[in-house]
Amino acid sequence: MELIEDVFKAYYDARKGKRNSANQLRYEMNLEENLVELYHEIKERRYRVGRSICFMVDYPVKREVFAADFRDRIVHHLLFNYISPIYERIFIDDCYSCRKGKGTLYGVRRLEKHIRSCSLNYTRDCYILKLDLAGYFMNINRQKLYDIMMKTLNKYEYLAMPDGIHWGDSDEFELVKYLLPLVIMNDPVKNCFRKGSWSEWEGLPPSKSLFHSPEGYGLPIGNLTSQLFSNIYLNEFDQYVKRTLCMKHYGRYVDDFFIVHTDKRFLLSLVPVIREYLWENLDITLHPKKIVLQPYQKGINFLGAVVKPYRTYIHNRAKRKFKNELYLWEKKLANNPNPPKYLLLQMRASINSYLGIMQHFRTMNLKRRILSDRPLIYKYGYFNNRMGKYILLKENLKF
Repeated sequence: MELIEDVFKAYYDARKGKRNSANQLRYEMNLEENLVELYHEIKERRYRVGRSICFMVDYPVKREVFAADFRDRIVHHLLFNYISPIYERIFIDDCYSCRKGKGTLYGVRRLEKHIRSCSLNYTRDCYILKLDLAGYFMNINRQKLYDIMMKTLNKYEYLAMPDGIHWGDSDEFELVKYLLPLVIMNDPVKNCFRKGSWSEWEGLPPSKSLFHSPEGYGLPIGNLTSQLFSNIYLNEFDQYVKRTLCMKHYGRYVDDFFIVHTDKRFLLSLVPVIREYLWENLDITLHPKKIVLQPYQKGINFLGAVVKPYRTYIHNRAKRKFKNELYLWEKKLANNPNPPKYLLLQMRASINSYLGIMQHFRTMNLKRRILSDRPLIYKYGYFNNRMGKYILLKENLKF
């Protein structure tokens, strides 16, 4: 495929879910001209990473985000489309984040399966060791990441492509070798626009901010490439746990991972082994306050769910967020006696997004409690018999 076609495809990938962002709209005012110029910059090796926007988000936890310029996001998708198929060949099945067909729900279901398998369908004792990494994104060694990635890419240099030539002889391979160091080694702290005052950073631990990362360390949260790179960086650890430690029941979502085993003492003995490997090989550390070891009967929190024998519940954090969302919609409706159609459609989409998540867990009684006293929401619509969908009354869709 020609580079210009790849650039256009990357643009269409980058714009998904971003149609109303000011950054994108500015870029699209002269879309074809901008895409052709980006194509020439890449082809002639003149492309340089632009300025990022840095801001804080408060939910679900306080976090620093660097948003790349839309032009750079196109390049991120271009690079992702080139290299992701290579790494999908080597990732373990139980790596859940930023992968097609996987995600949080898949991770929860896999944990359920690992517990059932290890406990022989809940007939014998087993234990779950759950670990987290301290300031993972902010402590990724960029040079080490680049070396790890090039080691793999060079290994697949002689991979046959659909047109019969080796990947190493293709333009794609040369483009990847050109773009990869530009994206990995870019330090957004040195070229960013900060939204908000420094007071918004108060209370954020230094280990959670790129502004406090050592030179050469850290990836910006918010970039597509950072999500892929975070999986690649820990892939060697995944392989170590599966191949060297021979852990059958292991899974990871970004920096949150678990091991299920029948021997509690053995799991406890793994903690210093894992800590040493991560520090010596990847320059990252275990979070000392996020080490959990407990029997499966007590239930384990993982990816917004609480996994217990025979059942899985939604986490209290998601419950609180749904309640708060309903409260805000009731307040908006109270301030708008004749709400416009677009507002009602937004409300429907918001409510149904939560109901869509909750349908995967045992939440019928919970939904009844949360939705029982919402008079204004019921004024404009109703819930189906399983409370799995909010439906607007037909008369509210006419205007």
